[in-house]
Amino acid sequence: MAQADLHAAVLDWYGRVARDLPWRRTRDPYAILVSEVMLQQTQVARVVPRYEAWLDRWPDDASLAAAPTAEVLAAWVGLGYNSRALRLQEACRVVARDGWPRTAAGLRALPGVGPYTAAAVASFAFGEQVAAVDTNVRRVAQRLGRGEPEALLPPGRAADWNQAMMELGATVCRARDAACDGCPVAERCASAGRVQIAPRARGGTRERFEDTNRWARGRIVEALAAGGPLPAMDPERLRRALDGLVRDGLVVRDGDDVRLP
Repeated sequence: MAQADLHAAVLDWYGRVARDLPWRRTRDPYAILVSEVMLQQTQVARVVPRYEAWLDRWPDDASLAAAPTAEVLAAWVGLGYNSRALRLQEACRVVARDGWPRTAAGLRALPGVGPYTAAAVASFAFGEQVAAVDTNVRRVAQRLGRGEPEALLPPGRAADWNQAMMELGATVCRARDAACDGCPVAERCASAGRVQIAPRARGGTRERFEDTNRWARGRIVEALAAGGPLPAMDPERLRRALDGLVRDGLVVRDGDDVRLP
């Protein structure tokens, strides 16, 4: 299968089966950035209603930039990694002051924006011919055996191709369950029918989420956002979590009291 035929097969498949996700209906860089930040390690089904509510409350970068940080953090509760909300607001403050960078290289200068997010916003909002390479895209490219993701971009179709590759990795060429019989390019894929799945870690070797510092930090932010007392937990664990939250700018100490910034 020639490269052009590969492009045609994947893009035609995407046009027929793509999920109707709200961030795919816009070229607004702010809306796209919000979706990309929310989707980092959070499932699509959980993100959709939160994304729509967020845009109803703060419809553009200027409104988010001007919002009280405590309200932003409270609205983020449940999405995980609360520092992402701080970095998103910081990025919007830069944009509200200086305008939107229109290239992946320029977007990389915004707080909290890494290579993948910068490429996604640049291609989806501004049409830059750049590959947005997340875990799904890299896995699909590796299994296809046709070079790095950047080499697979069809001329002038980066935005559509990036979305199609993400969709293929999320719904068909999955990490632990490759559905090769549903793949539009299985007949020309180097791994079709013989994808190697790494064994799962043996049970009992992983720390329970409830025992992690991330869990403790999340419970503290959630309690403060709700206006309630700090959650009950081991005093030393509470102290360590609070110290980290203060250091990261997620919590402010006022004497013996703590609050969201």
